[in-house]
Amino acid sequence: MKSISILCIFILFLISCSQVSPESKENQPLTQFIDSTDMTNNFYDNTETYELPVVDLTIEGEIANPGKVDFSSLTKHSVIIKETLLDSAGGDRFTGAFRYDGYSLFDILDKRVIKKANAEEFNPIIDLYVEIENDKGEKVVFSWGEIYYPNDLHKILIASSVSRIVPSKTKELWTLPVSSKIVAGSDLITERNISNPVRITVRSFPKSFPTVKGLSPLYSEKVLLFKGKEKVDELNSIPPSMNKETFNTIFYGRGKGIHSTMPFIGFMLKDVIKPYYPSNRENLRSGIVCIVAMDGYRSALSYSELFNRNDQQEFLLVKTEEGEDGGLFRMFAAGDFFSDRAVKSVSEIHLGY
Repeated sequence: MKSISILCIFILFLISCSQVSPESKENQPLTQFIDSTDMTNNFYDNTETYELPVVDLTIEGEIANPGKVDFSSLTKHSVIIKETLLDSAGGDRFTGAFRYDGYSLFDILDKRVIKKANAEEFNPIIDLYVEIENDKGEKVVFSWGEIYYPNDLHKILIASSVSRIVPSKTKELWTLPVSSKIVAGSDLITERNISNPVRITVRSFPKSFPTVKGLSPLYSEKVLLFKGKEKVDELNSIPPSMNKETFNTIFYGRGKGIHSTMPFIGFMLKDVIKPYYPSNRENLRSGIVCIVAMDGYRSALSYSELFNRNDQQEFLLVKTEEGEDGGLFRMFAAGDFFSDRAVKSVSEIHLGY
């Protein structure tokens, strides 16, 4: 009788395996502890985690040691995401809430040796960005600064697994992705979360600017705005309708350490320049901005980093007193740990390239 019971259990097991849902065939749950009864205070471990196969990823561009990424040597990190895409009418379309686990761009690029194309003109790394391409030829852009300078590190991942964050009352089961993807943890509209990234290319902003070290006084009476190669406007004042913002900060440089603890008072940079750089899928994915100083100092920002944040860590354009050294406008990056991407005496802003 015992052997018959075992045989029956085995047959039932085979039947249950043959009745797996289509979703489960594509996404096999990983073995893990699932806190389905809220035994802990963690809201993000209540459902199954599913594997997302990671494809081969290579790194090239302005680096001395290009090649394939070895994921086996990297630590995994997690981010939580409310994924939302643009719909056909230009509105927002929520697609689900997830916890993604995977490998951060911070770690992936950590041991790559930078070999800047413009190093003789401008050696600092803050005008670098990375272009990430997937197996369909889609491309997204991240600035070097948003990978290595933010207060909250490891927010951009190559995801290798995913778990739904299911509402406790409504129980919606969001459609799961079935392949690895880029996950940008600080994006509001998640258009940069493209599937199956296969190539990372490191680049410096592709425009030359005269560099004068030690320029004194350092002052630019206006800011020229360029869209691509075309000058579209110039700025020497802020519209009176714009509200000032105050950001309290500890202003700390990577090289010189503490600069000040005084607040920055200015205007949202994105509000000043958004009439010239509209929000659409192309810009959200691969748009780039370069802020250039009178002495040639420069800082690259991705479009989404500037216009598409979910953490309110914004960029300020600060207007100084007329003739003040370092004026007339300065740019301040509130989300950065270091002060390096702050730009004095802004003379040009390049939207795209």
